[in-house]
Amino acid sequence: MNKQVWFVTGASKGLGLSLAQTLISKGYRVAATSRRREDLVSAICETSDRFLPIGLDILDETAVKRAITATISHFGTIDVVVNNAGYGLLGAVEELTDAEARSNFDVNVFGSLNVIRQALPFLRSQGSGHIFNIASIGGFTGAFPAFGIYCATKFAMHGYSEALAQEVKPFGIGVTIVSPGYFRTDFLGGSLGLPATEMPEYANVRAMQALHQQDYNGNQPGDPAKAAEVMIRILEEKKAPLHLFLGADANQLAEQKLASLAQEIEALKPLATATGFDH
Repeated sequence: MNKQVWFVTGASKGLGLSLAQTLISKGYRVAATSRRREDLVSAICETSDRFLPIGLDILDETAVKRAITATISHFGTIDVVVNNAGYGLLGAVEELTDAEARSNFDVNVFGSLNVIRQALPFLRSQGSGHIFNIASIGGFTGAFPAFGIYCATKFAMHGYSEALAQEVKPFGIGVTIVSPGYFRTDFLGGSLGLPATEMPEYANVRAMQALHQQDYNGNQPGDPAKAAEVMIRILEEKKAPLHLFLGADANQLAEQKLASLAQEIEALKPLATATGFDH
């Protein structure tokens, strides 16, 4: 297994960095990407031939194709693709502009689709491979004021990944949607997008914003190194699921959503199902 080649986007910080470092320490071969190649070299501090740092803008599909080609040229193959690049966006749905919302979708959704489109021809031709799409617990439950657009991008990842899993299964390719809770990375720090214009009417949004930036940031309960270990282990043990909720908090929130959903369905079933044509 440690001969596998992993292609990891957004690997200069956060979960992507922990994953790349853990993989290299275990003997895996890693092609890691970030917007600035020097950030990868500085963060990972690895000079062995098991590590290929690539500067990449995932919004440039031509550049993505070059990065995939360079990885195959260097290592001879790609076995695992990890779509980790992305950023958080805070702000009420009303106060975020069209440009701010579209930018978040461009990176979190369309950037990952660029990578998938360019990697799949090779994975299909070899008849094997696995894709990890790093979403969020916010892609399963959106009950967070201030995170509506960000949650929408992650819900989109959940949706297309479920369909993708069925599409590529006949080719021997697996898909796992990773939905982390709060892990102690710099996600809530400098990479968090904020609205250019805040609306004073949204006191609950400002409170949630302050809670994440001032209280949660630096105090998240999850260890990103342990998250990386889980992702590696489920492939090593051939137990990769479609949905992977990472962290006790993510599991708790998922269970709460499922319980609430089941209750709503049951309560309204007689009314909601009385919609067929009368015979």
